[in-house]
Amino acid sequence: MARTNPNFDKLAAGYLFPEIAKRTAAFAKSHPGAEIIRLGIGNTTEPIPAHIVDGLMRGAEKLGDLSTYTGYGDEQGDSRLRKAIAEDYARRGVKVDPLEIFVSDGAKSDLGNLMQMFPAESVMAVQDPTYPAYVDTKVIVGGTGEFNRQTGQYEGIVYMPCNRANGFFPEVPKEKVDLVYLCSPNNPTGAVATKKQLAKFVDFAREQKAVLVFDAAYAPFVRDDSLPKSIYEVPGAEECAIEANSFSKIAGFTGVRLGWTVVPQKLQTESKIIYDENGKPKNSLNALWNARQTRFFNGASNIAQEGGLYALTEKGRSECSELVDYYRENARLIREGLAKRGIQAIGGENAPYVWLENPGKMKSWDFFDKLLNETEVVSTPGSGFGPSGEYHTRLSAFGHRANVEKAVDRIVNRLKI
Repeated sequence: MARTNPNFDKLAAGYLFPEIAKRTAAFAKSHPGAEIIRLGIGNTTEPIPAHIVDGLMRGAEKLGDLSTYTGYGDEQGDSRLRKAIAEDYARRGVKVDPLEIFVSDGAKSDLGNLMQMFPAESVMAVQDPTYPAYVDTKVIVGGTGEFNRQTGQYEGIVYMPCNRANGFFPEVPKEKVDLVYLCSPNNPTGAVATKKQLAKFVDFAREQKAVLVFDAAYAPFVRDDSLPKSIYEVPGAEECAIEANSFSKIAGFTGVRLGWTVVPQKLQTESKIIYDENGKPKNSLNALWNARQTRFFNGASNIAQEGGLYALTEKGRSECSELVDYYRENARLIREGLAKRGIQAIGGENAPYVWLENPGKMKSWDFFDKLLNETEVVSTPGSGFGPSGEYHTRLSAFGHRANVEKAVDRIVNRLKI
């Protein structure tokens, strides 16, 4: 009998979002008249803006015409889109070469696939709480020990606590690490790192010869010009950092699937197995990632990439900004509603997530059940994001305005504290 990868057995039982779905379904079954409002998973709800839809339609139409039909595209992405993304960085004063940009079917895929470039025994550090996919990928490639249910941690991963005491952004690790995963604006806390905070990690990575993996999927929500939207706003980051980004939240592409990853050519590796067109060895991580993509990826959808091009036009950027502001207003309503009940929370200003401290220091899943039973609102338990997430809850601003307003009203008037 064929054997499966035993590392899947190490994954913590009851993965966060399936468990949420399970409990929500059980509640709905036992409360058939309930009007459940979901402020849990960060899935967009509003239509893709009209100009960007035109781009998607144009992409589809081109495939129906012999003169404009295209099959496989470049694995690295449409050269027009790579150039447009580079120009978007330039508008923010960040220089990125189009050859350093790799278009994909989403940041989540890239963040997982990046692990293939590093040995399983590489030591990884993550923010705690953190987006579960980072840790789960490390587990699946065999880079951890067992999950410790007492600590809520995997052996072999360095957890960097984020809490109120440190402003929900960690200190650099004290131990030697090879990879550091950072997310800003952060999922789940909604905290945004300052340039000074990121600079400490860039300095650390350069000194330790470690690689920073920076998840910037929520960068469009940053409206404070003093806060960085890209790791490359920090001098020296091009020598140590990879950045993943996405059209999912900025353009409503959660179901369309389109993102990109920047892998600088200055980011070096010890690998000598990649060769240029003259047969000479190349040792940049850019070359290694290119080798990975050309072997295992046939490029993002032609249709999706055409939509991405339209999203980066002047009109498209304006529409995307309006879409982001819609969700930011939802976040404001949630944050102010919690404040009326005296519930402490962060996030929601430059991010679509609000991270609240559970009243009475209730455990995460206990508060999840309480909120669902008393208000019919679905949340995300903080413990699902790591041990430091216990006693916290994430609320998502991705929802229809009427539903968000109704959910806030219920929290203000029904939640028993």
